[in-house]
Amino acid sequence: MRWLVVATAILQVLVPVLPSLGFGEPIGSQSDDVRTLVTPAGWAFAIWGPLYTGAFVFAAYQFLPRHAGDHLLDKLRWPATGAFMGNAVWALYTQSFGLSAISALIIIFTLVCLLRCYRIFANREEGFTTGQRWLVVLPLSALAAWLTAATIVNIAASLRFHGVEAGDAAPLVSAAVVIVGGVVAALALARGRGNPPYALVFLWALSAIYAAGGQKADAVAWAAALSAILVVIGAIAGFKRAPSGTWTGASHS
Repeated sequence: MRWLVVATAILQVLVPVLPSLGFGEPIGSQSDDVRTLVTPAGWAFAIWGPLYTGAFVFAAYQFLPRHAGDHLLDKLRWPATGAFMGNAVWALYTQSFGLSAISALIIIFTLVCLLRCYRIFANREEGFTTGQRWLVVLPLSALAAWLTAATIVNIAASLRFHGVEAGDAAPLVSAAVVIVGGVVAALALARGRGNPPYALVFLWALSAIYAAGGQKADAVAWAAALSAILVVIGAIAGFKRAPSGTWTGASHS
């Protein structure tokens, strides 16, 4: 199982390179074809560099022989493998066929796997060691946050791919989608002990939506700002509920 985590972590990075070898179209090009008001600014996708690096770090950490009996890692290996494989399959499909409804279903599956990881973190009573906090919780929580935002964006893009347009109501519909995303993230943070990596990455996504769609429609800009406030409130509420030292390392080494 430890090998499978490593293999899928590598696979999710290799598949997006295929267009440069002549197989399929770049994901960015496919996304531009169905761009909506909730599609983040292009610079936001640079976060995949740190996210992929985090996945490698987690894969290497859980592979070490001394962590073979770590109960936290035992619970995380299957959902993490599912998430990494989901990223690879999503990239392969999207590069070949675009952001259709099937791509949305794939990314929803990936998100479900990552939310399972997130739930494991939220329900852990004994806290985390320093290694677990930085090399396990941080990378998987950050990936979960980005996939939360990416799922919303992908669904909106899929609707446009299939010709479902909101017309003049597009700004209001897009604003509603952004607010729903903010509510979902805020609730996840409130119930997940204020998970800082999740909060920061989701705020990154919101800032990119503000920088793109928010400059075209005031409703989207206000929705992004309101969602950011909700995320901060959710993080604070969850942080207050967390046992002392959960994120600071004061109680666990």
